[in-house]
Amino acid sequence: MKIGVVDTGGGLRGIYASGVLDGCLDQGISFDVGIGVSAGSANLSSYFSGQKKRNYQFYTEYMMRKKYMSFSNFLFKKTYIDMDYVYGTLSNSDGENPLDYPAFAKNPAEFIVVATDANTGEVHYFNKNDISQDHYDILKASCAIPFVCKPYEVDGRPYYDGALGDPIPIEKAFAMGCDKVVLILTKPKDLLRTPEKDEKLAARIEKKYPFAARQMRLRASKYNEGVALAKKYEEQGILQIIAPDDTCGLDTLTRKPQAMKEFYEKGLYDSSIVMKFLK
Repeated sequence: MKIGVVDTGGGLRGIYASGVLDGCLDQGISFDVGIGVSAGSANLSSYFSGQKKRNYQFYTEYMMRKKYMSFSNFLFKKTYIDMDYVYGTLSNSDGENPLDYPAFAKNPAEFIVVATDANTGEVHYFNKNDISQDHYDILKASCAIPFVCKPYEVDGRPYYDGALGDPIPIEKAFAMGCDKVVLILTKPKDLLRTPEKDEKLAARIEKKYPFAARQMRLRASKYNEGVALAKKYEEQGILQIIAPDDTCGLDTLTRKPQAMKEFYEKGLYDSSIVMKFLK
């Protein structure tokens, strides 16, 4: 049986998903396919390298640094979150908290990172062939929130957050042959996404990236439709949604260390649902 996991990201709310995945490491749960959207791609890279709590430090400690995210970054680098600092300076082999790339590469699981082509608005699915030691550009691309961040270039093409193109990529998981899929959300599964914030960000990038802006405006409906489909698959017994009962007051860019600790612990606790589903 081929088992997949989809981590939908959610900015700093992604600490919940990192808790779920750390709980899976504790329980010896392995997945054959991992699909990450935005921060979900970073969570899964650490999961597949077997580095428990690696991402926890990024969420609770590093994100407080101005080099990580700040208005000075936005002013001087045109990006609120410095992806090169997060997935380069900190994550490279000579960094403060390196990804164990040899362990990641040795893991036989298929790894997919979702990004959105800023020029065309089309979804792009990167894979393990697109990542190598100290070259984590696909993670940077998948996490680039429109306007908040400048699009990140991979092989000369600019990319934005994967959530614009495919926010709930469960169909991709089944298309890859998965028999069962674990879907990790970072907000309650019955909480619909509203388009107001997306519309504001779309307006900011529309002049230069009109097709990406269009996808941004469709993001809420795509997300809501994706969760509705996931619930249908859940009824069929081939998918399990793991989602928090509340967000502990966190949003995409909310920096509240204590709330993050509580949200992470929710994820750890909810990871027990994964084992029950797979049994």
